[in-house]
Amino acid sequence: MRIAIFGGSFDPVHKEHVCFVKAAIGSLRLDRVFIVPAYSAPHKLQGSDVSAEHRLKLCAIAFKRVKKAEVSDFEIRMQGTSYSYLTCRHFADEYPDAERFLLLGADMLENFYTWKKPADILQHATLAVCGRGEALDEGAHERFRETFQTDFVEVPFVGKDVSSTAVRVQLAFGLRPKEICGGVWRYIKKNGLYRLPAIPAALELEKPKRRAHSLRVAQMACARARGLGIPEQKAMLAAAVHDCGKYVPLGSDLLAGFDIPHGVPRPVMHQYTGAYIAEHLLGITDEGVLDAVRYHTSGRRGMSDLEKLIYLSDLLENGRDFAGVEKLREIFWQDLDACLLNSLALQIDYLRSKGAPVYPLTEEAYAWIKGEKHTDL
Repeated sequence: MRIAIFGGSFDPVHKEHVCFVKAAIGSLRLDRVFIVPAYSAPHKLQGSDVSAEHRLKLCAIAFKRVKKAEVSDFEIRMQGTSYSYLTCRHFADEYPDAERFLLLGADMLENFYTWKKPADILQHATLAVCGRGEALDEGAHERFRETFQTDFVEVPFVGKDVSSTAVRVQLAFGLRPKEICGGVWRYIKKNGLYRLPAIPAALELEKPKRRAHSLRVAQMACARARGLGIPEQKAMLAAAVHDCGKYVPLGSDLLAGFDIPHGVPRPVMHQYTGAYIAEHLLGITDEGVLDAVRYHTSGRRGMSDLEKLIYLSDLLENGRDFAGVEKLREIFWQDLDACLLNSLALQIDYLRSKGAPVYPLTEEAYAWIKGEKHTDL
């Protein structure tokens, strides 16, 4: 008997998960595949607050028609942090005479060395790695053999590189991602999963093109958030509502009680009205999120990482097109502070070239980050 274990957060489960399992069944000649949603994954900043029970039901829907696939609640029943070595031990005890595989994506193979008790995992299962249709380089096999004195096998699989983060952002915006099947979408919609109440209300205040911009800002911010240690939901919320004040006139009832700041250039004002609406209409109480909205156009001295992230994602999202944007995007993924320094310098130079006033907070932000980086441009 040949079995495989496929674990993960499945937050949410999508079509490429299913395609990978189908490919593994064929190439490894599997008799059974156990889909094992994690209760809590050790290597992941919490992507959403969707419960393990909901993710289990979503997996059951997604894999319903895949012969030989069975969804297991083992890690959810165990609760706590889900470790693969314990899961592999469990299935080794259940199926001691079976040839066992643990299915991994190529990206997870790179981090396998950091997992808890990787050698223990390999005592109970052979790694079967999705090579995305191309053989992994021989160096990966050599490094693996040198470290663990065994090898992994490859599952030939031509699939799409689906980002679960991008899927969650689309769901939060009320969109149906093409990467999830109809049954999964209907369950998510029926149960109101992956939604943040403030986001639909904020989008109602924006024009269609601005909503598309906000979506791109959220996609970029959430993709970068994990590497900065920023919770995804904070980044998503700040990005989604950052422009909610863009089209609200100062005389609107929505701004009743708002104190208009003195000397604010017209293009900057919406950051302040947006923060006011976010707090008083949308019910956002997180000061970090509110500050990210409040300074997303101007920046300021002493910006938090979340503030930097929203400022830069707003400036550099994929719909933007200006001289130097591609280079700034490259820096964005490497060094957030360097990107902020260069972006502020570009903004200040642009405003001065047009004879437009430079808002004092922007000048202060530039002087501050320049001092932090100890760099002369």
